[in-house]
Amino acid sequence: MVRKEYVVSEITKIMGDINRIRNVAIIAHVHHGKTTLTDSLLAKAGLISKAVAGDILYTNYEAIEKDRRMTIKSAYISLGFNYKDNDYLINLIDTPGHIDFGSHVIRAMRAVDGVVLVVDPVEGIMPQTETVLRQALKEKAKPVLFVNKVDRLLNELRLTKEQTFERLLKLINDVNLLISKYAPEEFANQWQLSVDNGAVCFGSAMKRWAVSKTTMDLRKISFKDIFELTEKGDESKLQEIAPIEEAVLAMMIEHLPNPKDSQPYRIPQIWHGDLDSDNAKDMLSTNANGKTNIVVFGIKYDPHSGEVAVGRIFSGTARKGLEVNVTGKTLKQRLQQIAIYMGPEKVAVESIPAGNIVALAGLKDLTIGDTVSEDNIEPFEEIQFSTAVVTKAIEAKDSRDTSKLIEAMRALSKEDPTVRIEVNKDTGEHLVSGVGELQLETIETKLKDEFGIPIISSEPIVLYVETISNKAGPIEGKSPNKHSKFYITVEPLPEGVLKAMDEGKIHEGKPKGQSAVEAFIEAGIDRQVAKNIEYVKNKCVLADVSHGVQYLNEVMELLIDGFEEAVTDGPLAREKVTGVLVGITDATIHEDPVHRGPAQIIPAIRRAIYAGLLTAGVQLLEPKQIFTINIPQDYMSNMVSFLQSKRGQVLTVSQENEQVTIVAKLPVSEVIKGFSNEMRSLTQGRAIWYHEFGGFERLPSELQAKIVREIRTRKGQPPEPPQPQQFMD
Repeated sequence: MVRKEYVVSEITKIMGDINRIRNVAIIAHVHHGKTTLTDSLLAKAGLISKAVAGDILYTNYEAIEKDRRMTIKSAYISLGFNYKDNDYLINLIDTPGHIDFGSHVIRAMRAVDGVVLVVDPVEGIMPQTETVLRQALKEKAKPVLFVNKVDRLLNELRLTKEQTFERLLKLINDVNLLISKYAPEEFANQWQLSVDNGAVCFGSAMKRWAVSKTTMDLRKISFKDIFELTEKGDESKLQEIAPIEEAVLAMMIEHLPNPKDSQPYRIPQIWHGDLDSDNAKDMLSTNANGKTNIVVFGIKYDPHSGEVAVGRIFSGTARKGLEVNVTGKTLKQRLQQIAIYMGPEKVAVESIPAGNIVALAGLKDLTIGDTVSEDNIEPFEEIQFSTAVVTKAIEAKDSRDTSKLIEAMRALSKEDPTVRIEVNKDTGEHLVSGVGELQLETIETKLKDEFGIPIISSEPIVLYVETISNKAGPIEGKSPNKHSKFYITVEPLPEGVLKAMDEGKIHEGKPKGQSAVEAFIEAGIDRQVAKNIEYVKNKCVLADVSHGVQYLNEVMELLIDGFEEAVTDGPLAREKVTGVLVGITDATIHEDPVHRGPAQIIPAIRRAIYAGLLTAGVQLLEPKQIFTINIPQDYMSNMVSFLQSKRGQVLTVSQENEQVTIVAKLPVSEVIKGFSNEMRSLTQGRAIWYHEFGGFERLPSELQAKIVREIRTRKGQPPEPPQPQQFMD
């Protein structure tokens, strides 16, 4: 390979050759070495010095990332390389590894065609390793494998050459089992990784060396040579005979697809419009001369340009001045600036063709997942994000900073859709919700340090959800003027429907087309009901199962508004409602439009739903997390007792040598305060643990009344929940 530094003009030239573009994300469990690996690629591209690669962690742009030495948000960077006398462009995304920032990984998968999975062979396949690989395969992004920190096997575990080789082969087999399990059927065998085909690299990102079958053959070196040099600690020789960038670049260029090869199978997976339409044909063929279609997968705030959208161009060419449609917006907007990211800075260019990643300035009120298109096409499949389970109340120390705080929190929630901002109407507090404590801590730090707002925050609070396990109804709901009446039933949604929602087969909002109806039927909903589903919100479904009710269609939008209000703010503890099918069975609606406006219809349906839920018996579900805990064998008995004292359920216990791995499911309420300190104290600081979201489960009945009273009191409500009759009078 010839070392060559690329400037923006040279990169834009490569963009026009679709065969030489690779859109790649680096994914891994936290601290397995993604950003360290990225440093070596940046050094090869000439953006940083080789001397600091592996230590500078260049793509950790923000102060909080540098302080914690942890990637918190995805970093986008376009890199030019010369490989076998040809120029290549790699649009690289360095993603976070911590579960609290998993939304950045999810959306990066929408933008890329391939991923480099980084794994530490000492820790092996960790919970987030499996999660990020599953997310990549769901979006049909092809994986290759970089086994990092191989030197740990020799220096820390003291393995022999044979044991090291066995350990590495087992790791590859473990990754291949995950590919078999999660890859689309047509790729389950085709995407299997092996050392022989060059789709696997071994090395040390920190020490800046790596090998693959391809580079070992090229440089006439063997695994034995690498083992001996590693054993001696001869890092300079390793870097000389096995430079990391050579092995990893060869693997990405040779084994990951270009956009022209990937889009024919990726587009049908992530876009459900008419595949025979002109726009579909443009996207399937990555036609740079066709109509422009872009998916927004990131939003950044620029002090000069304001809101900047980062998107993948699936067809056409993004040009300054181009008029485009944005999902859900009626008016066209104009692209004011086109740019590419070269590290933390974006550099303006005139145009960027299909198959590339683009920064767009000038579009208003964007959200992540929006479709930007010339022809106002069917939007791309919604990007599914993790559920917020923890919240904090935040307010400005100085009331004069309140408007500044609101704007800052709005900006942060735009950048990360798992961050939810609400204002408690009763207390006036700003409630910030997220998927974990670390995510909320980083938000607080950014508000103080980046936005310069002194704040006061509460202790973290757990978010519960409300649901039912029985049917109820028909229940009558009357409008305030008593001129209109609605009759509804409520019942639990079938498990198959909830699963289909989790898998992204059923989407929020209004069902569109026959395929949406079939998805409900396949998941377990009666065909007649499925044909009449009006709306989906919070994994709750509103269906019109009435017959011949006059004026019902004219007030349906208001009924949907009332349904949304009811399932967003439930009757038991004012928490979200989930897993409920609401059926409108009958109605009597006043003939005069004056008597059936929002002030009459919305309360009528909302009160009917509340009464139905309370009649059926509302129950709280609490969020759980699955912990993987590694401890020395001596602490196993005490650890199991400790977990059980936290209402934990031990799922598995396994042992390798003197190390024990315990997998347990614990309620979030038991681990958000002091859990880390207790774990360290119990094991004298020798416990290592990771967690992932474990879903919602029913709160034990003996705890429900107490928790409900606490939540209602905190929200400024009477401590005792209402009775059904209160909503029926």
